[in-house]
Amino acid sequence: MSKKLILQGPGADQAVLARVAALAAPARITELHPHALRCDGIDFTPELKRQVDDAAFAAGIDASFVDAHLTLADFGLVAMDMDSTLITIECIDEIADMQGLKPQVSAITEAAMRGELDFSESLQRRVALLGGLPTAALGRVYDERLRISPGGEAMLQAVQAAGLKTLLVSGGFTFFTERLKARLGLDYAHANVLEADGDVLSGRVAGGIVDAAEKMRTVQRVCAELGMDTRHAIVMGDGANDLQMMGIAGLSVAFRAKPVVRAQADVALNFSGLDGLLTVLG
Repeated sequence: MSKKLILQGPGADQAVLARVAALAAPARITELHPHALRCDGIDFTPELKRQVDDAAFAAGIDASFVDAHLTLADFGLVAMDMDSTLITIECIDEIADMQGLKPQVSAITEAAMRGELDFSESLQRRVALLGGLPTAALGRVYDERLRISPGGEAMLQAVQAAGLKTLLVSGGFTFFTERLKARLGLDYAHANVLEADGDVLSGRVAGGIVDAAEKMRTVQRVCAELGMDTRHAIVMGDGANDLQMMGIAGLSVAFRAKPVVRAQADVALNFSGLDGLLTVLG
């Protein structure tokens, strides 16, 4: 199947984009907006992709090779990770900051996201450090520190207007996913439950842990409920625990992601906002 190449970057002008596009020797170049263009008529090879990806990254540009006729209408679901994908923070790190434990917890988080630690074990170790913290700290993190990632609301508005369903599936916590679900009008949300003893956190997760395998199963369950194959799902993530659910998607999107995730994704948005997805899919 023929490929199109979408080049976009929030700080890139058409001259910079055209220089990277020339590496692909396209038959046609179309300006999509002042910071994006589309290349058609490409003789795609893995080596060409490597050359373009390297040049684009060095220039602060996102390069996406996808099937030439792929559009948003080919999909019925957008599934998203929460922490560092739909939102700019890692909630557990910010909760830990309320205890003066952010460096210890962040180090475990980073190792898990790079795939160096088992996610379930790492989550239990991090949550244990939160034992005794007042539950009011969760509200402070939501109100004071949680922000939607650039382009997130525009992306969601567009996919919802196009009739796609939305799923927020997270190795984080229901305290945050349920609030975001209501705030953004999402259709589904699934995450871990932080256990509390009265008005303090117990340092434990209640019930099963939403790890990489459970994230994948959640995408499968929601797709089955919607009566569609997972190939009609777009899945967005940033860490190693997102790779299993991204692997079953029709289009996987790495957002500001770890190298191991960027390398395996269909689309990597390193510089653009989440609404860069809309440019890729026309």
